Amino acid sequence: MTMIGDDLQQVKNRIAKACAEHGRNPAEVRLLAVSKTFGPEAVREAHAAGQRAFGENYVQEGLDKIAALSDLRAELEWHCIGPLQSNKTRPVAEQFDWVHGIDRLKIAERLSAQRPAHLPPLQVCLQVNVDGGANKSGVPPEEALPLARAVAALPHLRLRGLMAIPEPAPDFAAQRELCLRARAVYDAIRAAGIELDTLSLGMSADLEAAVSAGSTMVRIGTAIFGRR
Repeated sequence: MTMIGDDLQQVKNRIAKACAEHGRNPAEVRLLAVSKTFGPEAVREAHAAGQRAFGENYVQEGLDKIAALSDLRAELEWHCIGPLQSNKTRPVAEQFDWVHGIDRLKIAERLSAQRPAHLPPLQVCLQVNVDGGANKSGVPPEEALPLARAVAALPHLRLRGLMAIPEPAPDFAAQRELCLRARAVYDAIRAAGIELDTLSLGMSADLEAAVSAGSTMVRIGTAIFGRR
């Protein structure tokens, strides 16, 4: 097995261990491999080791990789996980399978209008700013439900859930507290009658805390591909 394959397995082991400790089924937690700044060959290597879902933070870099790996297109699921500007929505709507960072209705409306009719709906998550970081993308928790209602009504999109990027915290308890804030917003939207199944939460440093708080998708880059 390759080095990336070994690292992928170690991350899967961490997910399984965290699930066992918190009474969860490992099948409930999807692994999204964050391949930003690593080339197409690293993605190819991860795919050979069984990974199918890949996250890209930068639109152009993601588009270049999608093109370079076109022979694997049917087997790969591409997630746009970085902040998305209005002038970049068309290529994302045309090329990606998921978008995680929606925090404004305008972005969602553009993605809906620009999603080609022959493709399945674009799977989307709202980004919620759970700790009030001024420089961070994300809708404030109290504005998440109205935005979710509006996005869920758009054609050519399927609202799947929420994504959050909590600030780094010093220990498991502090990490979990931040993750639980995202979980509370997720639960409130579901309680309002909007069907969600995805809580995109947790990265290499706080994977265990995210799983304990109910994450259904962890976004792991460094622990799979190495330091950037």
